[in-house]
Amino acid sequence: MRRRSVVLLELLVLAALLAWAAIAGVEALSGHPSEGIDLKVQLDGAEDRALLVERDDGTFHYRIRANSGEEQWLTPDAFARRLHHDQRSRGPWQVLLNVSSPAGFAWVFLGLLGQVLFTGRMLVQWLVSERAQRSVVPLAFWWMSLIGASMLLVYFIWRREPIGVLGQATGWFIYVRNLRMLHRSKLPAPERAA
Repeated sequence: MRRRSVVLLELLVLAALLAWAAIAGVEALSGHPSEGIDLKVQLDGAEDRALLVERDDGTFHYRIRANSGEEQWLTPDAFARRLHHDQRSRGPWQVLLNVSSPAGFAWVFLGLLGQVLFTGRMLVQWLVSERAQRSVVPLAFWWMSLIGASMLLVYFIWRREPIGVLGQATGWFIYVRNLRMLHRSKLPAPERAA
């Protein structure tokens, strides 16, 4: 009965996490004026989103939030000039990785390292299985899954990629559960029952 309670608790925590992510997403969207259009752009020294707003006089302006938190309002022409300048001054690696700052490179490196770990787990499982001449899922597989998924989860949250967040958050609980089951299976019988 205790085992079922733990699984149920884990599923409730997962459901709560997913509900929290959904509510946070709705709150983030509702923070913008209803007449604004949210645009994802890469501007040097600013958040990766701009808001296109129609003012009361019928003119359009872009609201940009600088990394310092300061808001800037730009006319469409000023926004186009800034966007053109920033995009033309980006190096090939910035274009390839879709980043506009050194911090962006650090985030992409974190995501890349997480993906290498996540992919590497399959190579580890394959090599161990080949050596044993049967299908084996080694402990390293679960640790690489957990660490890689954690890194990817943080990366996807930074990128604001809900599909990646959903995929990594759900798997994360499975990896923790498997590691805990493996740990408990190595404990002596009296400690396992506690």
